[in-house]
Amino acid sequence: MEETHSNQTTPPPATNIFFLSNYLKNLSKTPQRLRKRVLATWTPEQELNQMRLRSGADMKRKLTWYDLIALGVGGMLGVGVFVTTGPVAKDKSGPAVLVSYIIAGISALFSSLCYTEFSIQIPVAGGAFSYLRVTFGEFVGYIAGANILMEYVLSNAAVARSFTEYLCTTFGQEDPNAWRIEVHGLMKGYNMLDFPAVVLIVLLTLCLCRSTKESSMLNIIMTIFHLVFFGFIIIAGICYGNTDNLIQPEGLAPYGVKGVIDGAAIVYFSYIGYDSVSTMAEEIRNPSKSLPLGIVGSVLIVSVIYCLMALSLCMMVPYNKISSNASFSIAFQNIGWKWASNIVGAGASLGIVASLLVAMLGQARYLCVIGRARLVPSWFAKVHPTTGTPQNATIFLGFCQASIALFTELSIVLEMISIGTLLVFYLVANALIYHRYAIKINNPPIYTIIFLILLSAASIGFSISWKFTHLQRWGLPTFGVCVIAITAIFQYLIPSGDSHDRTNFEWQVPFMPWPAALSIFLNVFLMATLKKLSYERFGVWTCLITLFYLLYGVHSTYQAEEMGTEGDDGGDTAVHFPNSNGEQPKLDIQVLQ
Repeated sequence: MEETHSNQTTPPPATNIFFLSNYLKNLSKTPQRLRKRVLATWTPEQELNQMRLRSGADMKRKLTWYDLIALGVGGMLGVGVFVTTGPVAKDKSGPAVLVSYIIAGISALFSSLCYTEFSIQIPVAGGAFSYLRVTFGEFVGYIAGANILMEYVLSNAAVARSFTEYLCTTFGQEDPNAWRIEVHGLMKGYNMLDFPAVVLIVLLTLCLCRSTKESSMLNIIMTIFHLVFFGFIIIAGICYGNTDNLIQPEGLAPYGVKGVIDGAAIVYFSYIGYDSVSTMAEEIRNPSKSLPLGIVGSVLIVSVIYCLMALSLCMMVPYNKISSNASFSIAFQNIGWKWASNIVGAGASLGIVASLLVAMLGQARYLCVIGRARLVPSWFAKVHPTTGTPQNATIFLGFCQASIALFTELSIVLEMISIGTLLVFYLVANALIYHRYAIKINNPPIYTIIFLILLSAASIGFSISWKFTHLQRWGLPTFGVCVIAITAIFQYLIPSGDSHDRTNFEWQVPFMPWPAALSIFLNVFLMATLKKLSYERFGVWTCLITLFYLLYGVHSTYQAEEMGTEGDDGGDTAVHFPNSNGEQPKLDIQVLQ
């Protein structure tokens, strides 16, 4: 009996050899599988229904429009003002950091319009990953999803470290590194261990695993208190600051127009929060009405607050005396309000917690939906049946960002963050134009593809001309006119279908293709301002995720979609999901809970 039991529970000795042999056999089929899967798309209906079955349980629909606005405002405010404003004002834009925020805000507004239309048509938790997958295919969606995940993890780690700096000022510590532990044996930039940041990430991870609605209520409470602190800073800075600081010592824009634009590319990192709002689509009671209010409304509110906060900081302290760490708290110390610096430190810490909470909500839902697509192991796609939250994805990503926050300095990751965000927003704008003109109303796709290529090329030409002084005289007007002319000709020649299917989708981006075209132009332009190191780090990450796709993702999705089996579960469980052509009948599971 004991021998029989042993034979049943112990895998045969040849199991590992068989697995390796089977895997090598699959690798030999990579070219054929790439041809099948790289451009494979799902319809919006399949994303809404069959794909969601793979998580086991549905996420619970408990959020309303005011939850979304609070999540968007809370998610963006702590990041932008308290992490990027000081360094950008000091080293890039000077007092014109206000203008940098305006430029970045306009670009974010156009991008948010693109996200809004997609999120209404495809109200799933995958955000940009899902929008691009149904439009351009699996590989483009995967590259976008993996890059936005990298952005989330890095930015969350940076924000968590900033929390420690402001917490120090709350308790009267003038040294931002007072609560960090220096380890002399580690490389500079990685030698200041930040345990408070790790504790914060762990606590928020546990909170998010429990309930999305409870996390939203916590965010609302923190955001209300946060806005009170903002009001105090804005009023105090404008009333007690000095307007002379806006023009002294070297004028409003001491680094020139180029510095203002370079600053805009970095502060664009501040707007990543509205993307988190779009990932809440499966947990909203009325997506078609709540999403436009939540996404666009939060971007507009935050843009106004960013500008006022940047103005108050530059009025309190000359730009060349602004601290790169805990900028606002130290600014109050410089005007003799040490007691106020403690209050600001507390408010900033609270705001940073709120922004981190929202970002961690969004990142887990991205990974969950990528897991549903079987581009990563299906373990990440599981939704807990009781809490209705993607616990596995939440815990895994919490561990990753806690590890980075423990070691890595803010300055190392800050510029790396914006390039991935800009790329994803650029791709979403392209996808909206293609989806609206080539898919929904069946215009010949070649016309839309040619327009997108020409628009991107003209935008790149304008951006290159901007960087090189000897090209500006003829390059800027030539490529600028090209961007406008190409868009106007496309609008005139190709039907837009603005009123097409309006009964099904209650909200669409108006004045198409102009908002999406301007989003493409601005995102390309802002990407061109980033440093070479940003592109090098981005290139390394893209190579790594492409290698993972070739070694794992394409084979896993091929088994799940083309062969009808789940590779992650050992390959012995038959499932009835649609293939890339969508031949299976739709299963409607959109039940409001």
